Amino acid sequence: MGLFDKFQKIKQSLETFSQYSDSFFNVVLDEIISSTEAIINGRHTILAGTNNYLGMPHRKECIEAACSAVREMGTGTTGSRMANGTYGIHVELERALSQFLNKKHTIVFTTGYSANLSVLSTLVGPKDIVLLDADCHASIYDGCRLGGVQVYRFKHNDVNDLEKRLKRLSKPDTNILIAVEGLYSMLGDRAPLREIVALKREFGAYLLVDEAHSLGVLGEKGRGLAEEAGVEEDVDFVIGTFSKSLGSVGGYCSSDLEEIELLRFASRPYVFTASSSPANIAAARKALEIIQREPELRERLWDNANLLYERLSKHPFKLGPSPSPIIPVRFSEIPRAFEAWNGLLENGVYVNMVLPPATPDGSALLRCSLSAAHTTDQVEKIAEAFESIKHLA
Repeated sequence: MGLFDKFQKIKQSLETFSQYSDSFFNVVLDEIISSTEAIINGRHTILAGTNNYLGMPHRKECIEAACSAVREMGTGTTGSRMANGTYGIHVELERALSQFLNKKHTIVFTTGYSANLSVLSTLVGPKDIVLLDADCHASIYDGCRLGGVQVYRFKHNDVNDLEKRLKRLSKPDTNILIAVEGLYSMLGDRAPLREIVALKREFGAYLLVDEAHSLGVLGEKGRGLAEEAGVEEDVDFVIGTFSKSLGSVGGYCSSDLEEIELLRFASRPYVFTASSSPANIAAARKALEIIQREPELRERLWDNANLLYERLSKHPFKLGPSPSPIIPVRFSEIPRAFEAWNGLLENGVYVNMVLPPATPDGSALLRCSLSAAHTTDQVEKIAEAFESIKHLA
């Protein structure tokens, strides 16, 4: 038996999917024109599957901040946060995030994935329980697995199912952590956070909310779903990433609990990973400033999201439950989804193809993500491209 025998199912799936599309697994953005445009296979293409919600990667201020940081501090830190890898800008960003999120403490990690991995693998252990939404990101599952905690899933956004599990599992000597996302990455729907907070209070549980896709997108100030729902004080741990609305790379955990600082000494993914580069930190810091002073970016993002959702709703597409910067278009048959994806690409529009088991319900879906940087004309062209494949819905 060879080391790679376990991957035969993956190989078979790749061979099957390659029958439907030669380009799906090797899409290359040959030239980046802007936050919303690229050259793919020699064709000018509108990007509608990037998580680039506010257009920060191409903001001149962010680019200059990153370039300036490289000139002043070099390309990398060459060390972990516990060694030589904490620069002044890392501390400044942690303070800025704490101030923005109204939390007392913030720890910055190298990626959003490592933020969840670090916090969950260290915070909870075999004697604790994590109740997580079935559609939570893989990094949440992986953090729980690494920590050896008892994991129980509740049905996606099903408060009644969560309550049943809390009633069954709650004991005076057991710590329970509820983990949910603000805006779910596949279907673009929100967690019923007010109801979840009510249960958290009733059963004395802790609450972790991953705001990766909702930072800069939801809330009056852009702080995420907890702000929009008016329950920020009830969220014990806010997890986020720099790779969506902030247009950089990195992650964070913010909390009012003073003991969170001890994770710096106990979390292996934090202690034994090189810290974020000066360029990434500087770009994220500048983007955070911009989203605070330009709320019109969120307004433009939602205008674009509402426009595309309205246009697609006129056709027989199976969409998400409500308008969102993430708009899923579901297909019950994988071959039809591939044909639709190919059709969009041929019409100059790139979206994400998502296949089982990554999809919540086992179906295939085309995932659109809008940006404040999209022009109205571009959104109209995206809608027209979808109209050209509506017969496949």
